[in-house]
Amino acid sequence: MTNDSRSEPQKTDSMSEQASRHTLALNPLVGLRGKDLIDSAGIFFKAMVNEPRVAADKWLSFVGELTEIVSGRSDRTPQPGDKRFADPTWKTSPLHGGLLKAYLAWGEALDEFVSETSLSDVDKERAHLFTTILVDALAPTNSLIANPAATRKFIDSGGQSLVNGLKNYIEDLVNNGGLPSQVDMAAFKVGETLANTPGAVVFRNELIELIQYAPTTPKVWKRPLVMTPPQINKFYAMDLSPEKSIVRFLLESGVQTFCVSWRNPTVANRDWGLDTYVAALDEAVDAVREITASDDVSVMGSCSGGITSAAYLATLGGAKIKNLVLAVCLLDTGTASDSAFGSLITPETMIAAKEASRLRGVLDGQDLARMFAWMRPNDLIWNYWVNNYLLGNAPPAFDILYWNADTTRLPARLHGDYIDLYFTNPFVNPGKLTLDGRTVDMGRVKGKVEAYVVAGLTDHITPWKAVFNTARILGDEATFVLSSSGHLQSLLNPPTNKKASYMIGRAGPTGPEAFLSSAEKRQGSWWLDWRDWLRQRSGEEVDAPKSLGDERHPILMPAPGSYVFER
Repeated sequence: MTNDSRSEPQKTDSMSEQASRHTLALNPLVGLRGKDLIDSAGIFFKAMVNEPRVAADKWLSFVGELTEIVSGRSDRTPQPGDKRFADPTWKTSPLHGGLLKAYLAWGEALDEFVSETSLSDVDKERAHLFTTILVDALAPTNSLIANPAATRKFIDSGGQSLVNGLKNYIEDLVNNGGLPSQVDMAAFKVGETLANTPGAVVFRNELIELIQYAPTTPKVWKRPLVMTPPQINKFYAMDLSPEKSIVRFLLESGVQTFCVSWRNPTVANRDWGLDTYVAALDEAVDAVREITASDDVSVMGSCSGGITSAAYLATLGGAKIKNLVLAVCLLDTGTASDSAFGSLITPETMIAAKEASRLRGVLDGQDLARMFAWMRPNDLIWNYWVNNYLLGNAPPAFDILYWNADTTRLPARLHGDYIDLYFTNPFVNPGKLTLDGRTVDMGRVKGKVEAYVVAGLTDHITPWKAVFNTARILGDEATFVLSSSGHLQSLLNPPTNKKASYMIGRAGPTGPEAFLSSAEKRQGSWWLDWRDWLRQRSGEEVDAPKSLGDERHPILMPAPGSYVFER
């Protein structure tokens, strides 16, 4: 009993790390709605009615497997790495072992039923999505009686774990839309424990606060870096806890660092579109150029912030951007079907999602987060269900998950513009997108800007092969880095991460498989290579500025500014 209790912090850490691999992202989930998941259930039940022979065959097969289980002849085991059944009781107890095997057999029967129906390939994918959600929801580990760890804790605590679990459940009903909380929101505070790198807001317009960070080295590189984060979350993924802060790493490397903090739009801002954001970014870049007396800048954009940066480069920023860094950014929307959610990305779902946000005025990040949670229920729902309710533990205190829960809204027009990218694919097809009279044509900038593109090997949101196409769009000489982690984890990969590794090479004219066979494999964080890459392309070293801003751009307030606190 004691050993199990001592292991709970390690279990919580593991749970948090696993969940952080599936953090919210705008792309390509921007077009999905909860109704699309419900429609997937309808496809499954319709197949049950229309194909009774297949259903009967699978039922008889399942009953036969139950006979094998009862007689002790079944050797069925969970998939390797399935941490739900790590408790030794699942192996040592005949009752729990039989329940586990019956559960696995039932799940396999549902999966085989869908595979053997006459549904189209797309409908099979959707039906499989529903059965996966259903099977995960009905896992015996989600029940207090059947979960051996929860049962032990109930007995050891004299029922207090159940009381704590009920308190957590009621709090989540009131404050979290009925889903279990992924993080202890009281454990962090923006501006104090997170986003606490010294700096100041030196420019503000209706959409952007521009933060300049205080140099930490006596000399800095002349050409500054402007960071453009995604619009669906707050900017401070770039400046998380100090040991994970990209901003701090850049400052220590002598890079003059600025970061955009997007405003959290309301219904009153429903008409802000991609052109509005590009124009606002152009104002911020001009302010950076004036403050640093640099003719041009380096820009780093991640996820949807990378899309905004690329659109800016191809329209207003061609002469102002010398180097472009894109992280986990999918520009070739023709590859969106490669993602784990490709079965739900159809013209019909996209059009319906665009109309829904048009009627509401905004797309709420919380709604998107709830839908996303059901796409990864074991990682984003049921492990917290067990931790918070069955075990009665507090949600974990994990900085990445705090940031992930701090969502924002998207204006309806920007949401619609991002959806339209899936129909027009303008970064591949020139002339399909015009912003304020300027046509997006990546051919005009291909090979004319130094490019560094980063992808995550296990990224389910922007799959690495799709991000590889982003590098090719920017030119054969673009540097492509494949980090050995997922969506956000590939970005937050400091040198202190001893498990980190990556592959690096040129994008080249060939495909991703050729990259795998020719790329150089390295241990450690790609941040170190990126630092050297930036230094070589950031001009001369100059004395670090003694103060932030300038006469035209005085300090407005300390970092992290005011927009980051808007709800």
